[in-house]
Amino acid sequence: MASMLELVPNFRTVSAVSSSLSPLKIQGGGTVRNSSVSARFRQQKSNRRCCVAMVQQTVQGASAIYAKEMERLSAKESLLLAFKDSGGLEALASGQITDMQRIDVNERITGLERLNPTSRPTTSPYLEGRWSLQWFGAGSPGLFAAKFLFEMFPTTIANLLAMDVLIKDSYSKATANLKILSSIDSKVTLTSKISVEGPLRMKEEYVEGIIDTPSVSEEAIPEQLKGAFGQTVGTLQQLPAPIKEAVANGVKIPLGGTFQRMFMVSYLDEEILIIRDTAGVPDVLTRLDTPSGLGESVGQ
Repeated sequence: MASMLELVPNFRTVSAVSSSLSPLKIQGGGTVRNSSVSARFRQQKSNRRCCVAMVQQTVQGASAIYAKEMERLSAKESLLLAFKDSGGLEALASGQITDMQRIDVNERITGLERLNPTSRPTTSPYLEGRWSLQWFGAGSPGLFAAKFLFEMFPTTIANLLAMDVLIKDSYSKATANLKILSSIDSKVTLTSKISVEGPLRMKEEYVEGIIDTPSVSEEAIPEQLKGAFGQTVGTLQQLPAPIKEAVANGVKIPLGGTFQRMFMVSYLDEEILIIRDTAGVPDVLTRLDTPSGLGESVGQ
């Protein structure tokens, strides 16, 4: 009978291969078949840790962005409520704002400015559009127009209803609407040229002012004034045609080179614009339309 070793060819070779595949001893009692397997395991474990870290960073980043946006929206709403509580533009123009209301509004303005989402507002497409003035400072066109109007008409008989500002094609047109004796509508328009001086800074040069001919609602005129109103209308009808046409188109006041100012855009988004003059006094405007909806030219 042949020996068992003879029935297994190349016994020594098989034994050698088997011994080479024997498990490797690892400190701590573990074993591994091959060092390359251990390396792949470590790499996979490291990749899993990296993926978990990246997911955690992404979630944390998204949460921070969301929290900051909610803070900004809350600050905007708080500022608009402060304007309403203070009496609005009419109270501001007539000097009826209290010191406490001024402090409250300025505190909320500062809180919103630190959340400004636009890094270069002077070249942003958000800048162009039609805006409504909500708050103005000592050197703004809003105060300039308000003072001009109230020098002609005391605050006891005149009210500043609104002031709109149209910004387009490097020009700005500020229009103040006034109601006199609750029956006469008057309007003053200031046109200025604006130029970019930096990412935040701009220069404004007043070009001209226009005082429109007042329009009167006869139904709203008090009885004691209707006689005087009729006489005024009769006198205007007797004026020569060129004078009547000039009066009908309003009185233009050239302002080229007379008034100018520098200002900084401290906050800008799709709804609110805040600018500060060289003294740091803020003007705040809210948007009335969108930049793409403009069709009016401002420049003269």
